[in-house]
Order: sequence, then C-alpha cells, then structure tokens
Amino acid sequence: MKLISAIIKPFKLDDVREAISEVGIEGLTVSEVKGFGRQKGHTELYRGAEYQVDFLPKVKLDIAVNDELVERLIEAITQAAHTGKIGDGKIFVYDLEHAVRIRTGETDLEAL
Repeated sequence: MKLISAIIKPFKLDDVREAISEVGIEGLTVSEVKGFGRQKGHTELYRGAEYQVDFLPKVKLDIAVNDELVERLIEAITQAAHTGKIGDGKIFVYDLEHAVRIRTGETDLEAL
C-alpha cells in the first residue's frame, strides 16, 4: 500500500477529483494548505497599500491506494493538474504500513 500526497493549485481540484475517479479511486482527503516553492509568493495591493504574500494557497490531497494503482494515479493527477506554469504542484509517494477502517475493523487493503 502507498499513500499519495499531491499538492496542487486550488482551481484544479475538481479536474483532479474527476480524473482519479476514472482510475477507480473511491476516497481521498483534501486539505487547504499554504506554501511556496519556485513561485516565491507575490505582491498584492489592498486598500492602497502594497504587501508581500509569501505563502500561496494550495490544496493537498492524501490518497491511500493499492500498489498496483500508484502509477495510474500519478499519471491521472499529473495530467489533470498540469497547466504548464510554475506552481503546478508536486506529488509524493510514501509507503503505507498499516490501515484500519474504524467502523468495521477491516485492515490494510480491505480498509482502503
């Protein structure tokens, strides 16, 4: 089992959700996060005052999957989140040792 964490632009969330549904993924966790990478933030004007925004809004997706779906899922996220501009995001893959569905007590693959 693997845990896929993807950081994407917020406006791409619906596209990515649709793409991962087509892969057969039934569940994910979405978090609103802030961060920066090569984008380095930007300057905004508010009520006549200019200020620096160092952290940009992003969306983090956490998806637990069977090993066989990892490459298809990565490809689906990459294609759906791609704009070709800086700040499209990143995908991280972690080993997932154990999973438990709280309601039923099912473990590992059955819990996914």
